[in-house]
Amino acid sequence: MKFIHTSDWHIGRQFHNVSLLDDQQHVINQIILYIQNEDVDALVIAGDIYDRALPPSTAVSLLDETLSKICLELGVPIILISGNHDSSERLRFGSKQMQSAGLHILGDLTKVTEPIIIKAKTKTKGKDIAFYGIPYCDPQTVRNTFDVDVTSYDEAHTYLVDSISSSKLSTQVNVLISHCYIDGAKESDSERPLQIGGSDRVSFEPCLSFDYVALGHLHSPQYKGSEHIRYSGSIMKYSFSEQHQKKGVTLVEIDDFGTVSHKHLPLHPKKDLRILTGDLATIIKTGKNDIHNEDYILVRLTDTHAILDPMGKLRDVYPNVLHLEKVGGTILIDNQLKREALKRGEYSMFKDFFSQVTGETMTHEQDKKIADLINSMKS
Repeated sequence: MKFIHTSDWHIGRQFHNVSLLDDQQHVINQIILYIQNEDVDALVIAGDIYDRALPPSTAVSLLDETLSKICLELGVPIILISGNHDSSERLRFGSKQMQSAGLHILGDLTKVTEPIIIKAKTKTKGKDIAFYGIPYCDPQTVRNTFDVDVTSYDEAHTYLVDSISSSKLSTQVNVLISHCYIDGAKESDSERPLQIGGSDRVSFEPCLSFDYVALGHLHSPQYKGSEHIRYSGSIMKYSFSEQHQKKGVTLVEIDDFGTVSHKHLPLHPKKDLRILTGDLATIIKTGKNDIHNEDYILVRLTDTHAILDPMGKLRDVYPNVLHLEKVGGTILIDNQLKREALKRGEYSMFKDFFSQVTGETMTHEQDKKIADLINSMKS
């Protein structure tokens, strides 16, 4: 049996005020192709399906089309949990009726010990697979729901995992799905902190007894504690800190004896995220021959002189420059240059302005007219 583990779709997200919906649809279509080509038996989404609790209507439409395609047209069941960006109550609306179509939304904490069972294809040796889901929750919710004395994220998560562990059967392959922050795992700038100060971290040790642990929340593909305790990572790069991450989904395969293996299936973005560092002239020259000039770009300029409208000039070759930074001591140097320019007077400042705008020096006639104009204004 095979299933795909994915998480952190963040449908409806904007990046520097740019909608990523078309980009998200592009990679979701690749996930659908993997479902078909790999002949998988289920899709697991470990939270943060939407980017916010009240997603835009376009995001809802994209998810609706995606779920319908996978569950109804392809006949592949989906098991998903809510993340910290989702509204658990809204996400699981109508979940009882949707189960008959193969869509299993696990958002009710009181039912964490009730698994979704996917039957093995091989009746003689194969084991059924039990999927247990822990939606994102804080300690107060666990404390109030179960009337237990838990004060930290770690205590709350451990209580839920232990409750599932005590009810799971050894005759099945047991898969745990959780949206949480495993202590010591690598984070990215695009993840919303669950709690300030690091108190949101949870231990991996309670998860060790499961055959596979499908995690969501952290955007970098990785494992922690053991190779079967894995983050699939987000389906796209959602911050420039992720520019070198290899986005994808995880294909999990279980043989007739219950042995679990996994591999990374890459996802290729419609537009990549990149950071370009250098002086303005060099970046513009490179951009004219860059076949990927439509990527989302952060530019770090190393120029040490004042530049007129650098963003406009960059967007002539890189239309999706989203952010511009000056590195090193450039800002200080620019301020010094401006102060020196003020000392030189209006005439010298205009000559610099003319040169930057036109790329040429003023002719003798132009030079004389500007000098006469400035003198007449002072008289």
